[in-house]
Amino acid sequence: QVQLQESGPGQVRPSQTLSLTCSVSGGSITAPRHVWTWLRQPPGKGLEWLGAINHRGSTYYSPTLARRTAISRDTAKMQFTLQLSSVAEEDAAVYYCVHGVLVTEGLTINPKYDHWGQGIQVTVSS
Repeated sequence: QVQLQESGPGQVRPSQTLSLTCSVSGGSITAPRHVWTWLRQPPGKGLEWLGAINHRGSTYYSPTLARRTAISRDTAKMQFTLQLSSVAEEDAAVYYCVHGVLVTEGLTINPKYDHWGQGIQVTVSS
């Protein structure tokens, strides 16, 4: 069974870059049709999809955050990383790394999310 664990600083200063790492066990980040995703949930708000990296290393980002977001991976360490630059107070949230499998539904292919990390609380404060 795939297990994911987020790690990184719980607090960052405004304008700094947030860097979070997700360590994966029980699965391969290069397995076909698997996607490795970052989401977040700000206080009192719903989940927000930030971006993903697939088994080939191709990355996909939320259009609203694409200019500030970078996702990368280390296949040897079985980790993938989120970097969010120029953070501000509105970036404070619980950040989750999530595993999904691409599922064909009719004419579309969509990720089905099945394993989540426990989440890491990030605050933005000077």
